Amino acid sequence: MRSLFAFIKKEFTEQLRSGRLMILGLLFVLFGIMNPAIAKLTPWLLETMADSLAESGMIVTDVKVSAMDSWMQFYKNIPMALIAFVLLESSIFTKEYTSGTLVLSLTKGLERYKVVISKTVVLTVLWSICYWMCFGITYGYNAYFWDNSVAQNLIFSVACWWLFGVMVVALMVLFSTVAKSNTGVLLGTGGVILASYLVGLLPKCSKYLPTFLTDGNSLIYGLVETKTYMPSLVIAIAAGVICFAISIPIFNKKQL
Repeated sequence: MRSLFAFIKKEFTEQLRSGRLMILGLLFVLFGIMNPAIAKLTPWLLETMADSLAESGMIVTDVKVSAMDSWMQFYKNIPMALIAFVLLESSIFTKEYTSGTLVLSLTKGLERYKVVISKTVVLTVLWSICYWMCFGITYGYNAYFWDNSVAQNLIFSVACWWLFGVMVVALMVLFSTVAKSNTGVLLGTGGVILASYLVGLLPKCSKYLPTFLTDGNSLIYGLVETKTYMPSLVIAIAAGVICFAISIPIFNKKQL
């Protein structure tokens, strides 16, 4: 266990030294601030554009915003934040393949499965900290300006989105053990998510797919009951566990 914790510490140190930790933190803080800021500035922007819109035949009436507008922005922006996370962290394995640093660690007695576990832990912790920090900033500003109680099933909806991100992390780990470049990791992870989204366009299939968890707006507006999300929750958890479980034997046989 000591070697596992040492490797996890080394991974976090590498995240800090490479600047990825700072970039991720700034990005998620920015997204957290943008959500209420956009909602707050919307009436002012429409008022500013009122004259030009009137010339086009559009009449701007008084616009009232609430916490719901900010949470809608949250669910619009968090996919971009996840994409940025995947882009920045897609090389967590592959950069060590090219540099040969993993070979050095393994020759010193570090078991291969500990490499997979440590990098999975680091990615999951980073995603969790960044995601909940973004949520916390948005929640705080919304509570200050408006009232968060208007959003139904809020905690459940954001937890669903967090779990979707954890599953994406598991996909990243799986394709990192298969591919030799971060391009392969990006193509594999993005391909699975895109396939899930496309299949989800079929009404009878959508509620069984992990991408269904990203439909937070339906939850906060009370359009869908929480129990409707249970099949996709179970499948997302199962998919994440399977991806992680498969990653270990694949990495054990991988030539470095």
